[in-house]
Amino acid sequence: MQTFGFIGLGIMGSGMAKNLVKTGFEVTVWNRSAEKCRELAELGATVAATPRQVVENCQATFAMLADPVAALAVCDGPDGVLAGMSAGKGYVDMSTVDVATSAGIAAAVTARGGRFLEAPVSGSKKQAEDGALIILAAGDRSLYEEVLPGFERMGKKMLYLGEVGNGARMKLVVNMVMGGMMTAFCEGLALGGRTGLDQADILDVLDAGAMSNPMFRLKGGVIGQGSFTAAFPLKHMQKDMRLAVAMGDGVGQPLFSAATANELFKRARGMGFGDEDFAAVFKAIRA
Repeated sequence: MQTFGFIGLGIMGSGMAKNLVKTGFEVTVWNRSAEKCRELAELGATVAATPRQVVENCQATFAMLADPVAALAVCDGPDGVLAGMSAGKGYVDMSTVDVATSAGIAAAVTARGGRFLEAPVSGSKKQAEDGALIILAAGDRSLYEEVLPGFERMGKKMLYLGEVGNGARMKLVVNMVMGGMMTAFCEGLALGGRTGLDQADILDVLDAGAMSNPMFRLKGGVIGQGSFTAAFPLKHMQKDMRLAVAMGDGVGQPLFSAATANELFKRARGMGFGDEDFAAVFKAIRA
C-alpha cells in the first residue's frame, strides 16, 4: 500500500485526507493548527511536526492550502516542504493559486530533484467528503500516474492537462464562471423578492427549465433558509475571481461580467461575510 503525505486540513483537505486514510493508505499529515490533526490521528494517520517531516517521510505529498500566500509559506524555511525535498520525491499542490505561484513552486521543487504536479479541484466540502471532486492535474506525468490511486479516492473525475499552469488556468476559469452564475442567481432572487414573487416559485421555475443545475438547487435552499455555513468560503471565491480577472488582464481578454461579480464579492467581504458560504453574496446584493 502506498504512503502519502497530506498538508492542510481545512474545509477541503480534511475530507480528502480522511478518504485516503479510510481506504487503507498510510498517511502522514500536518496542519498549521495542530488540533485539526486529531481526528485524522484517531482514524490511523501519523501526525508530523513540520511540513519538512511529512515530505521526508513520504514518497509523494499532497497539499491543500487556502491561497497563494499559504501555498508559498508552507514551502519556505528550514521546516518547509522544500527543506525536505530530495531526488524523486513528489509534491502535488491541490490549492487554487495563480499560474505564477504554481510555476514558482514547480521550479523550486524540481531544482531539488523532486517532481511537481499541480492539481486544483472543482467541488466543495461535500464533494471532498464524498470523494467526488474533479481533479485538474498538470505537470510531471510520471507523478500523475504514481498518485492516481490517491486521486481515485478523492475524486470522481481526473484530467491530465499537460504542462504546469494549465491546471491553475482551468480552475480559475471554472470558478470565474461559477462566481458569475452565483451573482446573477442572487440578483434574480433579490429582484423577485422585491417585486413580491415567492422565492420557492422562482427556484421551481429555474429547476424545471434549461437553467436547472445542482448549484442553483443546493444554494437556493441555503439562501432560502438564511443559513450560510461555509462549504466554500466567500473569501476564497473572491480570491479566485480576483485571480481570474488578473489572468484576463495578462492576456488582454476583457472580462466585463467577471469583474463586476468580483466587485460584488469584495463588497460582501467588506460587509463581514468572508467566512460564510459564497452564497452569502446574496446578503450584499439584497442590501
